[in-house]
Amino acid sequence: MKTIILMRHGKSSWRHNVSDRERPLKTRGKNDAKLVAEEFIKKNDCPEVIFSSPANRALSTCKIFTKTLKIPENDITVIDDLYDFSGESVINFIKQLPNNLNEVMIFGHNHAFTSISNIFGDNFIDNLPTSGLVKINFENDNWKNLKQGTTEFIIIPKELK
Repeated sequence: MKTIILMRHGKSSWRHNVSDRERPLKTRGKNDAKLVAEEFIKKNDCPEVIFSSPANRALSTCKIFTKTLKIPENDITVIDDLYDFSGESVINFIKQLPNNLNEVMIFGHNHAFTSISNIFGDNFIDNLPTSGLVKINFENDNWKNLKQGTTEFIIIPKELK
């Protein structure tokens, strides 16, 4: 069995004159990421590996999450291809994962994560909000052959407040 956990970055700030890649999290984004991480701990063990987009908002969300889960920051692998909004690069990345990995967590962006959740999950999501998390399980032993899976759970920060 293979499992993907997708976590969209927290709410980011547009107040800074920086490139899209460098946009920081707002306070709300930081708080929501911690809230979702705390809920995730109740539902799941730590994933085997954690990958993140290099974008500041995604990597910052990832670091908040790993700190909450007491996972060392050096366990995060930053992958340039995860700075993707369509989902194509993320899907290609997932399909190239080594088969010795069974549960991976990826921090990234929309529309990619809403699209991937709807392609592979069995629970339609209109829009995965910031700090939203989706866990999808697959009855499959080979990442290259991923097809429709089962959405185990979705965590939305608004529903935790």
